[in-house]
Amino acid sequence: METLMVTGDGGIRLHVRDAGKRAGKSIVFIHGLSQCSLAWSKQLNSDLADSFRLVAMDIRGHGLSDKPRDAYGDSRVWANDVHAVIRQLELAKPLLVGWSYGGAIMSDYVAYHGEDEIAGTNWIGAVSRLGEPLVSGGFLGEQFLAVVPGLFSEDVEESVSALDRLIDLCIPSGLSAEERYLLLGINVVVPPHVRQGLLSRNLDNDSVVGKMSKPMLLSWGEEDAVVLPAMRDHIAELVQHAEVATYPGVGHAPFWEASERFNRELRDLREAI
Repeated sequence: METLMVTGDGGIRLHVRDAGKRAGKSIVFIHGLSQCSLAWSKQLNSDLADSFRLVAMDIRGHGLSDKPRDAYGDSRVWANDVHAVIRQLELAKPLLVGWSYGGAIMSDYVAYHGEDEIAGTNWIGAVSRLGEPLVSGGFLGEQFLAVVPGLFSEDVEESVSALDRLIDLCIPSGLSAEERYLLLGINVVVPPHVRQGLLSRNLDNDSVVGKMSKPMLLSWGEEDAVVLPAMRDHIAELVQHAEVATYPGVGHAPFWEASERFNRELRDLREAI
């Protein structure tokens, strides 16, 4: 596995993990709020690497990427960051895989750069809206909304407590001590001002998503208490050709809780397009 820096919009340095078969079909993983590329460990270190080129980016403000104070509110910025990864790594029509907030980023990309340079998309508990359009649509769980104020806190104990609760909401089936501290560390490294910047956006990309024509897979845990299955149904209504994969007894992170099944379905999707 290689780690490198890509120059994103405005000169922001984006940390990227590049693994797998260099000549294989490529997959770009886009994580969610307060996470990083290590969230995809069960994909990057799986047999998917024997067949595909696996590229996982730390979105701006996260992981080892730059964390500016105020560079999160413009859809064009997010679109250009993904475009920079595709172009600078010379990826040929990658499949975009977006988790949670990653759905907003994927649809921002399509809004500005279209679908010509991608093979399709995989939405994992992912959103096409942010802010008021997302909340008013009834797409977020009440337990997640209750955690949000703590995600903005500068008080260390309050912030860590909220992040710990967020992890439990994402993966309700439980974690080993090693997994919990890995994921908590991933979250803690993100400054509160970054989470505030991401969650202060008002966005409705439904019109963009509704025009998407490339293959689309919606992967959703039935027990998702962060982004409710109502969002899955909403996107499926916007995109009639979208395929749906539902995970019984799984929460917000099926790629972690049910990684074997998820990886198998991801392989099938990437091989088919």
